[in-house]
Amino acid sequence: MQRKQAHSPGRGRDPFIDVIRALCVLAVISQHWLMPVLAYENGHLSTGNALASPGWWIVTWLTQVMPMVFFAGGAANFFSFRPTKSTRTWLRSRIARLLVPVVPLAAVWLLLPHVLIGAGVPEQPVLLAGRIAGQLLWFLAVYVLVVALTPVMYGWYRRYGWRVVGVLAACAVVVDVLRFEAGPAIGFVNALFVWLAVHQIGFHYADGGLRVRSGWASAGLSAAGFGLTAAAVFFGPYPASMIGMPGAPVSNMSPPTALMLSLTVGQLGLWLAFRPVITRIAERPSATAVLRWCGTRFMTLYLWHMPALVMTAGIAVVGLGFSTPAPGSPMWFAVAPLWVGVSGVFLVCFTRVFGRFEFRRGSGTASEMGLGKIVLAAVLSAGGLLGLAAQGFVSPGNPLAPVLWVALVLTGLLVVRERTAPKTAVVRGSRIVPVQLDVHQEGTRGESATSESATSEDARAEDVGTEDARTQDVGTEDARVLARHGSG
Repeated sequence: MQRKQAHSPGRGRDPFIDVIRALCVLAVISQHWLMPVLAYENGHLSTGNALASPGWWIVTWLTQVMPMVFFAGGAANFFSFRPTKSTRTWLRSRIARLLVPVVPLAAVWLLLPHVLIGAGVPEQPVLLAGRIAGQLLWFLAVYVLVVALTPVMYGWYRRYGWRVVGVLAACAVVVDVLRFEAGPAIGFVNALFVWLAVHQIGFHYADGGLRVRSGWASAGLSAAGFGLTAAAVFFGPYPASMIGMPGAPVSNMSPPTALMLSLTVGQLGLWLAFRPVITRIAERPSATAVLRWCGTRFMTLYLWHMPALVMTAGIAVVGLGFSTPAPGSPMWFAVAPLWVGVSGVFLVCFTRVFGRFEFRRGSGTASEMGLGKIVLAAVLSAGGLLGLAAQGFVSPGNPLAPVLWVALVLTGLLVVRERTAPKTAVVRGSRIVPVQLDVHQEGTRGESATSESATSEDARAEDVGTEDARTQDVGTEDARVLARHGSG
């Protein structure tokens, strides 16, 4: 397969992917903060969804950004994995960096609901808060599995190209047919088929396959994607909203339907149409500083933005008796900036306290480990994360269940973080810089560590789309073996 040059020589990152990730996280946070319709009476917190308002479903076609999150993750994983010297070391590092930020979240939320109830806070809103705090871990559970499959998917990409995306899309459609005809449970298989397909599209972007389009071609791609989505909604069994709605019999997201693939095409075409402008803006020093700050804290922002909402709602709704105005009313628009602002203050505080876990490095470089143990760690941690996403951090009927789910996550983390070799260091100017933090270039191959001029802040960038250390000294045989396995 002929490959195009995707990355400019000497560049360690793609600002376009950085912007996608940053704006997608901002969109997720904003949507989750503005969606709730809350009221509190007689110890009971009632909830609704502002996007369930008539006609508001169209907003979700742009604000449902998980397709672009997985696309950006695919591009970043391609940049990071392609030059790696050891598949095993890459997998260990990637999975560990995903799981570490979960530790403080679990430590707080396993205890906090019980403390609040013991202090006299009404039980129902506390239990609801405990479930909400764990809900969004579904993404991390799926992404851990996607990362674990990256070496195999990379091998298939090298051999089969776009055919991999086509096969995954066809499988997603088959699963949808079975879901609507036989039963909804099988639909959860699409959590892998759909998101692996989107992740694979990110490979093609990273390798240059989506960068040669003109603005008009990108706009046409977007129109085709959104047009196919509209046709599937109008003529097919799919709901119009791209997020799950309260009481709706079918959700396009939980589990994902094949409609997410046409939505990906629509959104991606729109992003590509504005890529030149986005890249120019992203390369400005001020924008670079913002992207760098976000890049080291993406998982913290994602994991803690719902607890920030819980704090705001707890004080305003449960504590002060405030009820959310009718969505779309003048009062709703007037209150929204204050609501978001208060939640933002809490999120900044949480990020300052817990963000250090995200870019903290171990005491040494990763040592050798069998692939079986790495796969076991991924499966255990994904299972624990799915359990927390389904039940939350508190379960009145089975109080030990959340502890079990957290134990599975911690077990997976301990497996991939065990045994570290001493770090070596290189001298740069008057500083001694750990090698593990020094090299973080994503998209280039064969350059030496001394060709990098990035700061150590860049090197601490978060896992879902940023650079990994490439100082492994365990050889290339693992990558070759697994790539051959994936290609066969």
